[in-house]
Amino acid sequence: MGSHRRFASSGFDRGAAALCVLSAAAAALGAVPAHAAPHTDTSAEVDRLYQEAEQATQAFDKARERAGTLRREVRDAQDHIARQQQRINTLREQLGSLAGAQYRAGGIDPAVALLFSGDPDDYLDKASTLDRITSQQAGQLRELQSALRELAQERTETAGKLAELDSSRKAVAAHKRTVEKKLAKAQKLLNLLPAAERAAFGRASRSDDSGRMDLSYLSDLTGAGAPDARAAAAVAAARSALGRPYVWGASGPSGFDCSGLMQWSYAHAGIQLPRTSQEQRFAGRHIPLSQARPGDLVIYRSDAGHVGMYAGNGQVIHAPYPGAAVRYDPVGMMPISSVTRP
Repeated sequence: MGSHRRFASSGFDRGAAALCVLSAAAAALGAVPAHAAPHTDTSAEVDRLYQEAEQATQAFDKARERAGTLRREVRDAQDHIARQQQRINTLREQLGSLAGAQYRAGGIDPAVALLFSGDPDDYLDKASTLDRITSQQAGQLRELQSALRELAQERTETAGKLAELDSSRKAVAAHKRTVEKKLAKAQKLLNLLPAAERAAFGRASRSDDSGRMDLSYLSDLTGAGAPDARAAAAVAAARSALGRPYVWGASGPSGFDCSGLMQWSYAHAGIQLPRTSQEQRFAGRHIPLSQARPGDLVIYRSDAGHVGMYAGNGQVIHAPYPGAAVRYDPVGMMPISSVTRP
């Protein structure tokens, strides 16, 4: 397990990159033939739907992870409550033996009768009665008092967790419906495209910025290796997943979404990354893109909705989108918001 702190982004020249992107995009749009506009519009709408589905997928992943955590916490709390109740029952039995002995001797002392009032606090608050029981009995009663207080507190906390779990389950279901709706609409639009254009849609990026960012300085990194053994192990794991399908909400081993692939790969290196790309953005130290090394997490778009792993030679390994397998793509396939070194 690795521990991470949130670091402030060191940043890089987003303004220059954005200007380059906008200029190139404007030039490219001017070159689009009029007859191509309908199909271009369809592709752009599919891109948008995929991006929205990915955002919903990350929300689904987060809600499902929280639900899993709450289920474990509730289960542990219920087990502890059961043990605490057994402890209380045992204490009452021990204290009850005192009452039984006194009854057989000819009656129950009023002090002992208080044991069965259901309110040990009332008993202990009456200091005048404490001289009627032994120090051992007083200690047992105080232990019972403490156990009852702890049990009441644990039951209250568990009730709150159960309510949160119910809300989290509903959030999971809502995000799942959103993802499925977006993906179904995207697939319907893709089916409207001619076969050749539909086949060509499996490109590197779902962004109009594809391939237009100036990343020439990355040529200096072609021979750079992973910064440490853990990063190297994560890269090796990611490479072993090449060709496996994108499956939204999945974190391996047979399928992955983008953040699930990063989490699975780094788990093989002994580091537990958070589940979503938004959280993975802060799971280490931010570095400039020009200093990227294999194993670094490349976070895309301003919403941090997509993540890939830098693999060297100006490429990332990532799970792109539904219908595409885990693969290599150019690191500049879409706008980069930050680079994180776990």
